[in-house]
Amino acid sequence: MLKIQNLCKTFYKDTANEKELFNHLSLDIKKGDWITIIGSNGAGKSTLLNLISGSLQADEGQIFLKGKNIIQEPEYKRCQWIGRVFQDPSKSTAPNMTIIENLAMAQNKKKPFNLTRGVNSSLIPQWKEMLQSLELGLENQMNTKVSLLSGGQRQALALVMATMSEPDILLLDEHTAALDPKTSERIVELTAKIIKEKGITTLMVTHNLNQAISMGNRLIMIHKGEVLFDIRGEEKKQLTLEKLLEYFEKAQSDDLVSDRLLFS
Repeated sequence: MLKIQNLCKTFYKDTANEKELFNHLSLDIKKGDWITIIGSNGAGKSTLLNLISGSLQADEGQIFLKGKNIIQEPEYKRCQWIGRVFQDPSKSTAPNMTIIENLAMAQNKKKPFNLTRGVNSSLIPQWKEMLQSLELGLENQMNTKVSLLSGGQRQALALVMATMSEPDILLLDEHTAALDPKTSERIVELTAKIIKEKGITTLMVTHNLNQAISMGNRLIMIHKGEVLFDIRGEEKKQLTLEKLLEYFEKAQSDDLVSDRLLFS
């Protein structure tokens, strides 16, 4: 589904602040994979999503999506195949537009621009039914501006919008980090429900280690732009918080990670 080959990215190149983050990173993601991504601050988690989505350009390397090399495609074109939800809900929605208008934009995502009406009124009952399943009362606020919604409501709407067109890849960039614990738990439930129902291949960055363990079928840890370990299948199912914390703490405290850490 998604193949990353020899990806390189250096920030502030040829300056005193030059920082090499990715040096020939390669990653193979299969259709239906739901990968949780962890790592310390500055490890490269969000940068990886930015490179995949096209909001950052790679210095070298290739990104293949369903066999097509998209490395030269601009972000607006990649949006046809890639859905994304950010930590900040305002980045995933249009805050000054109503719920209906936001849903209409998401509905028309893969369609060419023309002079037809932006909102197809015949779809409103369908949208209301879809929002009702979220159990957040959004179906009763269709003409409300998104900026007036709660953080949890906005993130739920962002999730719906990102997956309405059934993208090939869904990128979740700490999309529950700014929410209170109860709301975060609800959004996590909705995330799992939507991904499983639609079978969307997903990369989810999180700092919540419990989420990283319990969600998805693969767990990747990134440290200083390198994949330290990639746990999947039965090994992922049997992973404990204690074992993951052991990996995490060692990786943050040691500049050089030993073979014992990598393969234990």
